[in-house]
Amino acid sequence: MALGVFALIVVLSVMNGFDRELKDRILRVVPHGFVETNAPLADWQSLAGQVVDRHGVVGAAPYIAGHGLVTYDGSIHGMEIQGIDPAAEQDVSVVHEHMLVGDLAELRPGEYQIALGSLLARYLGVTIGDKVQVTLPDVSVTPAGIFPRTKRFTVVGVFEVGAQLDQSLALMHVADAQKLLRRQGGVDGLRLRFNDIYKAPALLKALQRDLGKEYSTRDWSETQGSLFQAIKMEKTVVGIMLGIIIAVAAFNIVTSLIMMITEKRADIAVLRTMGMSAGGVVGIFMVQGTVIGMVGILIGAALGIVVAQNLAMMVTAVERMMGAQIFDPTVYFVTTMPSQLLLADVIWVCGGAALISFLVTCYPAWRASQIAPAEALRYNV
Repeated sequence: MALGVFALIVVLSVMNGFDRELKDRILRVVPHGFVETNAPLADWQSLAGQVVDRHGVVGAAPYIAGHGLVTYDGSIHGMEIQGIDPAAEQDVSVVHEHMLVGDLAELRPGEYQIALGSLLARYLGVTIGDKVQVTLPDVSVTPAGIFPRTKRFTVVGVFEVGAQLDQSLALMHVADAQKLLRRQGGVDGLRLRFNDIYKAPALLKALQRDLGKEYSTRDWSETQGSLFQAIKMEKTVVGIMLGIIIAVAAFNIVTSLIMMITEKRADIAVLRTMGMSAGGVVGIFMVQGTVIGMVGILIGAALGIVVAQNLAMMVTAVERMMGAQIFDPTVYFVTTMPSQLLLADVIWVCGGAALISFLVTCYPAWRASQIAPAEALRYNV
């Protein structure tokens, strides 16, 4: 029982930690919401003026989105292309605060410059001043034949936000993206930032009603929600699997009580002949089984809480002793073991284990109460 409670508290705390890290790293970078139209949006400044300071919107910036391949010195990698206005981008994103080298302000129109995520830049082996080739899933028809559309860009910045965007995102000026992706009529829409990201879905619906049917909106729960739903489902499945340990411990309590009843048949019969009721016998064995479970729960909860609160420090100490890093920063976004102990998890785990411990004592206690004194004492006289 102690092992099951301990494992559940520690593992759920680690799952909470990873969930918190992903939310902190991803949600601080991704836009809180989008406003889009079916046709390219030509006068985005006017629309931005309409939405800012309404329904909790604190910032708006234009964007153009696309996908392509980036090539450098024989290395090739897929990427997500985003055309941005460097001046307005600071109102909706914190990428400018996480530049390793260079500056987003250096993205100037007409010069075909690009800023890459740190893992993408590391994979390609590029740095400031290198020229990369961008290839689009589109073709150009020339007298010489049909060729994929390509364009050379100069790397002017590398950013690191500690999320998946580091390995796939490339930023360029919105004017260059218009030419590259053939969006000469305008931009794809606006990216919005709200004063409270968790209220963004409801606030976007109210904003869409004000703007009219010609505009459509999307929020972060639609673009990133599948990731957090997967984490939530994984936490649930892991909790159920580790809960089997508690179930096994509960069956061990049943087994030990049944064996004790078999050994103490004569003692139970003596107590019955002395006047103890069947309910009294039931109470004895239910209390004994519950106490066994509660002692295990208390030990497991105490150890689980201590380990969960100090897990990061313990993992760091193990890494120093081994001389190796468990989470390689070149592979993982989270380089330390995150842990977030929630009181609700402790209550659910301990409460569920206590309930199971109590319920499994019912059958052995009932069997003990059914022992006939005369039959049990027949061969013990």
